[in-house]
Amino acid sequence: MNFETYPFEKLNTLLQDISPNSAYTPLSLTIGEPQFATPQFILDALNTYAPLLNKYPKTAGEAVLREAMLKYNKERFGLTLDNNQIIPTFGTREVLFNFPQFLLHDVKDPVMVFPNPFYQIYEGAAKACRAEVIYLNLNEKNHFQPEVDEEALSRADFVILNSPNNPTSSVMLMDDLKKWVKLALKHDFVLLNDECYADLYLNEPLPSLLNASIEVGNTEFKNILVINSVSKRSSAPGLRSGFIAGDAKILKDYMVYRTYVGCASPLPLQHAAAVAWADQAHVAVFRDKYKKNFEVAKEVLNVDAPEATFYIWLKVGDEIAFTIKLYKEYNLKVIPGSYLGREGEGQGYVRLALVYEADKTKEALQRIARCLEK
Repeated sequence: MNFETYPFEKLNTLLQDISPNSAYTPLSLTIGEPQFATPQFILDALNTYAPLLNKYPKTAGEAVLREAMLKYNKERFGLTLDNNQIIPTFGTREVLFNFPQFLLHDVKDPVMVFPNPFYQIYEGAAKACRAEVIYLNLNEKNHFQPEVDEEALSRADFVILNSPNNPTSSVMLMDDLKKWVKLALKHDFVLLNDECYADLYLNEPLPSLLNASIEVGNTEFKNILVINSVSKRSSAPGLRSGFIAGDAKILKDYMVYRTYVGCASPLPLQHAAAVAWADQAHVAVFRDKYKKNFEVAKEVLNVDAPEATFYIWLKVGDEIAFTIKLYKEYNLKVIPGSYLGREGEGQGYVRLALVYEADKTKEALQRIARCLEK
């Protein structure tokens, strides 16, 4: 399979022969990995259940984890899901890669649709499926919202949305989500929303695609799925805990497929993830941290905060030249937007991940401001 080089590897190649300014301590705003300590109650659960490493975990997930995920969906989104409408997963990256292969295996000449720029695992899954890709281009002209081309959608087998969006931080609200549910039913494609940043809202809680499905009367979630993860919301990416939820008919067969994949989460991780999913208070603490970071960004760069995520999609002109200059003169790494998009989307932008405490974030953003002034 001819996979595209990952953005971080491209960045390493771009900067490998450049000596950064040693007058500055190294900083990086490249990876969407929270740099805050994982809450102690999650670590305590991991330690308590560490002796269970001598047991094989169930692929379907332990009852304690499933119940915590159902509790989360009820408390966060008001969703009353049945057990057959959710599957615990080993994070969400593995789902995004293997679910399309399961779904499209028997489809002749499959067609996948997803936003552009994008989280690169979408593209990797499409390549693994030998699927034709139709891009939903996100740019300044359309306010970084996926535009509907019904003629193209009529050919689609699987559509991925990503709201709140990585890398642009755009958000689709209820009316937009409802429109996409209706399109999925009209054209009979499977629609999945990647909701891994849904809890990192800055003001009002954001709806799930499953809420939108109910709003349009699709209460059984036909053709509708979502994924979510504790990685961002709980500052616990190492737990590798996610879920896929929605259409029970699709998930029933996908569960059989997963028994062959071999990606069951170890029992100590499941128990630690269960306490993370079941608790909402600690997430508010992280939301406050990100909100402060965006306040700093407004102060230093005069950029408005998005409605969710911890990303800034910053317009800089020549993003490659800017990335090189920023590293060379200020010892700071960012991701060029063109590394995250195709067919010209993402050009002119860099993605900033504001994943540090406010003081370190301010230092990084001040370096960017100086670089922009030159």
